[in-house]
Amino acid sequence: MFKGFKKVILRGNVMDIVVGIIIGVAFVTVVSSLVSDLIFPPLSLLFGGLDFDSMFLVLSNGIPAGPYDTLTEAQTAGAITLNYGSFIATVISFAIIAFITFLMARDVNRKRKKKEKTLAELTTKECPYCLSMVPIKAVRCAHCTSELKSQTCFPTGTDFSGV
Repeated sequence: MFKGFKKVILRGNVMDIVVGIIIGVAFVTVVSSLVSDLIFPPLSLLFGGLDFDSMFLVLSNGIPAGPYDTLTEAQTAGAITLNYGSFIATVISFAIIAFITFLMARDVNRKRKKKEKTLAELTTKECPYCLSMVPIKAVRCAHCTSELKSQTCFPTGTDFSGV
């Protein structure tokens, strides 16, 4: 049983997933620090010293009853609170992670499309008669059945009259 587990775990795809998860966790930590240490302090200054982590709404008082100056004080008293400040921080972190993930996915897709286009250019040519793409080794066009004069790839508009 252990050999089978080891065989599955050590396959390339599983290891790629594990590495991705580890990097993702580290990335979330970095973004959380970015939000709490670099984004919120200027926002706090802009809004007159507002501390997002201490933004809460008391739903039910604890013992002793409120008002509570800080979230920690309310939680220590056993009050039930709605912590909308930490929710705002989480939403901002999510937005940053989602945006960076979008940028990475867009870049990967661009590179993949460019690679596929390059591969298609190496394996196909354009029929000079109907302008359809045909395999590079074709001697007759599958679309218009014209006889292709050469097996090399010619750019569009190439004159075959002298061949």
